Amino acid sequence: MTHHKHPFQRPVSRREMLDICKCGFGSVAMVSLFGSLLPSCSNATRGKDDLINHLTRGSIAPGFIPKAKNIIFLYMDGGVSQVDSFDPKPRLEKENGSDPSSKFKVDATQFNNVGKILKSPWSFSKHGECGMDVSELFPHIATCVDDMALIRSMVSNFPEHTNANYFLHTGSGLQGRPSMGAWVNYGLGSENNNLPGYVLLDGGLIPPGGLDNFKNGFLPAAFQSSILHTGAEPIANIKPIDSIAGIQEEKLAFLKRRDKTLLSSLGAADEVESAISNYEMAYKMQSSIPELTDFKEESEAIKKLYGLDSQDPHTRSYGAQCLMARRLVERGVRFIELTCPSVGNGADRWDQHANLKLGHESNAHAVDQPIAGLLKDLKLRGLLDETLVVWTGEFGRTPFAQGDDGRDHNPSAFSMWMAGGGVKGGTIFGTTDDYGYRVVDNPVTIHDLHATMLHLLGVDHKQLTFRFGGRDFRLTDVHGNVVKDILA
Repeated sequence: MTHHKHPFQRPVSRREMLDICKCGFGSVAMVSLFGSLLPSCSNATRGKDDLINHLTRGSIAPGFIPKAKNIIFLYMDGGVSQVDSFDPKPRLEKENGSDPSSKFKVDATQFNNVGKILKSPWSFSKHGECGMDVSELFPHIATCVDDMALIRSMVSNFPEHTNANYFLHTGSGLQGRPSMGAWVNYGLGSENNNLPGYVLLDGGLIPPGGLDNFKNGFLPAAFQSSILHTGAEPIANIKPIDSIAGIQEEKLAFLKRRDKTLLSSLGAADEVESAISNYEMAYKMQSSIPELTDFKEESEAIKKLYGLDSQDPHTRSYGAQCLMARRLVERGVRFIELTCPSVGNGADRWDQHANLKLGHESNAHAVDQPIAGLLKDLKLRGLLDETLVVWTGEFGRTPFAQGDDGRDHNPSAFSMWMAGGGVKGGTIFGTTDDYGYRVVDNPVTIHDLHATMLHLLGVDHKQLTFRFGGRDFRLTDVHGNVVKDILA
């Protein structure tokens, strides 16, 4: 006689099967009713409601309530000088023109053209109830400090732009990993079925490392960034070329049939499934993007707040990006990143190896008013509490000159700030030495930054994983701690 330790180890009759499964029929019906809100099994697109996301994707369900629904990542390409922006150092003025090697150990720099200690060309003053020191480079952002958590103790692992950019965006200094926006898109998706979950607003400068800073890596291709440009045509082919209604739908239906035929012979293939998903999203964006980019409904006061009336065309350009970012947040896009405009005048990004004063002033003038306008507009609309705004570059700069009037790269200390969703406004965290050269207290790594961003979205960075090459990968790899001191 055969003994079965578990009822499913023996044949089950039809009557027993129906009795066991009867309670599941309601769930099947619910999936049918709410199918548009639930993730697709084929492309892992997340649903419309966070609760449903957590129920249907248990691997990332947090044990805490998310503070933010969206992230706006303000990427300051090139590396803003911390001692000229948010980390004042009176000692630089006192010892201006001195040999730095007589004061502290000087590390090897990118170009090894070490000049004298260089004081900041700009004065600092205290702002807000918190009394945060801000350089005169940022008079508009200075009015928002009580909503900001400033971290003065950021460190990076890389002193060169390309690797540092990969590290900032993907958590790895090597090319090919998924970007942070792709991870967020993979984990939470978009709340809007007609817009992608991850949008890159292109200001005109592609950073060192190229578009791989914003790609999906080994995640399914449907999670990579969708790039929108400023101007009349934010994305190519946004207007249908077929003048007769229905022709485009027939073409897309034909492509979908052909792709599904291919899938039936290949089996599961991310390239084909993502292509199908991207065709469908592109079709939806033909109706959603024109409405998104039409600012006619915005009041003149709001346009002025963002600097759209500025005499500086770069301020107007970045102001349009910031206004677009707010409109994307309103429409449920999870992750929006803005790149810097090309300000000309030989001021290459924030990367001033020479002409520090001209370069930093040109870049600051382009972004200062629009960023402050964005923060104030989000707050006015009640969106700042649920939107995390992040401002940072890939590393900082040296407190001594490169040559006569520039600053070289410095991964050992830089400043960044966050505002909005779940952040304790008016906070200053971390300390650098008297020269702003090295972190001396509470260092914060890029992995810590990523862990904190995910935490505020309600995601445990240790549980957001993807199986690839025989191991589970995550944005923070095997590192990262949430910076709890800056949380509300």
